[in-house]
Amino acid sequence: MTTLTTTPRADDYHMPAEWAPHSQTWMVWPQRPDNWRDQATPAQAAFTQVAKSIARFEPVSVCVTAAHYQTARAQLDDPRIRVVEISSDDAWVRDTGPTFVINGKGGLRGVDWTFNAWGGLEGGLYGEWQRDDEVAQKILEIERCGRYRTEGFVLEGGSIHVDGEGTLITTEECLLNRNRNPHLSREEIERVLSDYLAIDKVIWLPHGLYNDETDGHVDNFCCFVRPGEVLLAWTDDPENPNYERCQAAMRVLEQSTDAWDRPLVVHKMPIPGPLHATDEECAGVVPLVGTQPRDPSIRLAGSYVNFLIVNGGIIAPSFNDPLDDEAQAILTRLFPQHQVVMVPGREILLGGGNIHCITQQQPAASSRAPI
Repeated sequence: MTTLTTTPRADDYHMPAEWAPHSQTWMVWPQRPDNWRDQATPAQAAFTQVAKSIARFEPVSVCVTAAHYQTARAQLDDPRIRVVEISSDDAWVRDTGPTFVINGKGGLRGVDWTFNAWGGLEGGLYGEWQRDDEVAQKILEIERCGRYRTEGFVLEGGSIHVDGEGTLITTEECLLNRNRNPHLSREEIERVLSDYLAIDKVIWLPHGLYNDETDGHVDNFCCFVRPGEVLLAWTDDPENPNYERCQAAMRVLEQSTDAWDRPLVVHKMPIPGPLHATDEECAGVVPLVGTQPRDPSIRLAGSYVNFLIVNGGIIAPSFNDPLDDEAQAILTRLFPQHQVVMVPGREILLGGGNIHCITQQQPAASSRAPI
């Protein structure tokens, strides 16, 4: 595998929208007892259900450490699911895996962002992240894809959404956080995004969802559903801690245009809850210095926006919440050509994210460009 010294934009590569055809989806097996309760057994069952739901639509590759390989292989008993041995620190492949880019001529490469566990020594969620920072490189090696490494530029895949036509949406809370790239200005960050994703316009929302421990990842709050249209997590309740965040985002979106100067159509997705971990669920997590604490008093950042678009399907979380049916109806209306599959998301949420966070799509490419 070649580590390239150019940039995707210079090489005529770009990040496609999530609704572009996929060749497969990547996942990483959960295992951390200090993040996943009861030795990660409930989380592994939840991840298995997500993997099998995706496999109805496209192949899945699941990265598993050596110690868990046989356990994972036994649970992931589906011929459409491949299990590969890769060491990792945790299971958030959206943030640790590569962001794939294509050139429209069958070429496929990957961007390997520097990863620091969502903040490094200033608010990061765990103290050791070297193996997670290597996940993208290892996936690209397996796929024989050329690699662009942004050494020293920190970014997680969950902090961005693109429309495939030059527009990117993100949050100031995350990308302008001093625990990511404090040496860079907003304009300099936009330049890196332009160089490595070939986007022409960045829409900055002030915040993500309340209590999102990733410092406000946009994929838990707002996403593109097609060019010129976004889906925004929403509440009409002034007492909800997300109320002002939603209002601020709406003000930005209503005043924004995309890279093609189109005004944005904003669809609203209700926020479930309030959701909290139980005493029993928190007690099942092994405490460790430097790891995010789990406490029943902490409101969980549950969101129906945290779904994955796959070939012909939508894989979305449900929470045994009264709003589950409404969320499914909204997704069915917005994606009439897709089958909406709701998968229980509580166990994943207890670990800090949801379905979009634990998956990374690999765009379809008929051939590999020279690496």
